[in-house]
Amino acid sequence: MRSAYRPFAKQFLWFDKQTNERTYLQPQLFPYPEAKNLQISIVLGSRQFSCLMTDVVPDIQLSFNAQCFPLYWYEKLDDDSPEKYGLDFYEIRDRADSHGYVRHDAITDTALNVFRAAYPALSITKEDIFYYVYGILHSSEYRRRFANNLTKELPRIPLARNFKAFEQAGRKLAKLHLNYEKVKPWDVTEIGDPTNPGRTVRMTYPRKVKDPDTGKKVADLTVLQVAENLTIENIPLRAYEYVVNGKTAIGWLIDRYQVTTDKKSGITNDPNDYSDDPRYIVDLVEKVIRVSVETVDIINGLPKLDEIGKPANWPQEWN
Repeated sequence: MRSAYRPFAKQFLWFDKQTNERTYLQPQLFPYPEAKNLQISIVLGSRQFSCLMTDVVPDIQLSFNAQCFPLYWYEKLDDDSPEKYGLDFYEIRDRADSHGYVRHDAITDTALNVFRAAYPALSITKEDIFYYVYGILHSSEYRRRFANNLTKELPRIPLARNFKAFEQAGRKLAKLHLNYEKVKPWDVTEIGDPTNPGRTVRMTYPRKVKDPDTGKKVADLTVLQVAENLTIENIPLRAYEYVVNGKTAIGWLIDRYQVTTDKKSGITNDPNDYSDDPRYIVDLVEKVIRVSVETVDIINGLPKLDEIGKPANWPQEWN
């Protein structure tokens, strides 16, 4: 099955408790390859906070020492012990899928009731809350105000005055981040052979410019040699404002889409073998440029949190 190894870099995974050192709770989130789910992977610990949504099994370093928050979790129905389910057994059995699993919402009824009490004019669903959280976690104000807390504890989600703005932004961000391989490539200038760009051994910045602050020569980030026969120009600097798990999205492509050989095993990882399409890596870079720019635009368009008060049904244990 496909897995999210690093941001914008998927790999095939043999997912099994006997071959994977640690699977944590992922078998309950993706119990079989076709299982549908979404997870928000967050950076945990001292590194600068970031998050990324995925619809496949994530590596624990997709986000640094990641903690994942799913939309659903799956339960294997035990037909041999119906007494465990009490009077609900037959209703639960009817909900089981063809693999014998029952899908549950990860967001609790308690959380749903709190949000509905906080925003009585809205018909909020658990899915709305999930995307709202994704929008909140991208808020620059949220990350700045709670930066210290985010290095020490799990995120606490405020009740922003404009629920819909954050929920809709979360949906747009999720669509970009989940479908980064399908978006329209950013309109850059291609220098070289666009039909046969050749192999990508390691992407590099071939030009230098003078840093206006230090006067030193630095890489021109608007120009990237993607393959041996192709260089792209006019990369918007705004694309480098999107940072996830300590690197820009473009930086992750440069890091992961290069030919490497493991010293111990001698196994070579060659990104040129990932696809029969000779433009696969070039197109991917141009698509991730679009994802980066549009992500920055969505984040910059978020309103202030402007928190509202807690509703009367706010659980004591949440304080």
